[in-house]
Amino acid sequence: MSNEEVVAKTAEFIKNKFANDSTGHDWWHLYRVWQLSKHIASKEKGANMLVVELAALLHDIADHKFHGGDMEIGATEVGKWLRKIYVDSKTIEHVQNIVRNISFKGVDHKIELNTLEGHIVHDADKLDAMGAIGIARAMAFGGAHGRLIYSPDIPIMENYEFEKTNTSNSTGIHHFYEKMLLLKDRMFTRTGKQMAAHRHKYMEEYLKEFYSEWDGTL
Repeated sequence: MSNEEVVAKTAEFIKNKFANDSTGHDWWHLYRVWQLSKHIASKEKGANMLVVELAALLHDIADHKFHGGDMEIGATEVGKWLRKIYVDSKTIEHVQNIVRNISFKGVDHKIELNTLEGHIVHDADKLDAMGAIGIARAMAFGGAHGRLIYSPDIPIMENYEFEKTNTSNSTGIHHFYEKMLLLKDRMFTRTGKQMAAHRHKYMEEYLKEFYSEWDGTL
């Protein structure tokens, strides 16, 4: 099977698996990360595109947030799928390493991604959590988990704590401070940093507008 066929078969598998997801981690999120990864790779040069494309498509195959906090389940499911379509073990291990380490766990958490391919897919995934798309996804995720859009009665967490945030009483707007506004300074690639700066500015402007409307001053 050619690399193109492996990627096409994986895209079909993931599309079918996530077609009806409504949490913001749907097929179209995976599709956008896939396309963003290819765009970043075209600018950065030198990446193994099979690893980039497979990791982009499979990075949320079994997100820990929906599997009881199991941080290894994604890599496990990646291995099952890629072995099924006879991908070589070196590629599988590389993709698993990216999937295992791509999740945001707070500013103080060191991201264990040491390859260009990992940096590319990481930046693409985080870019999709920023800007207009990121805002829409945050609200979709919050609604799917019974969270309010916003409540001034809930304090904003001053220091992000991964475990506490994933179990706390949070809101869509709180998610900006828990994660979204922290991503700009976490980018690895030059292209990712440039794109993140634009999306970060948009989120800041959105928050200004949101609070003005919330207070009834606009």
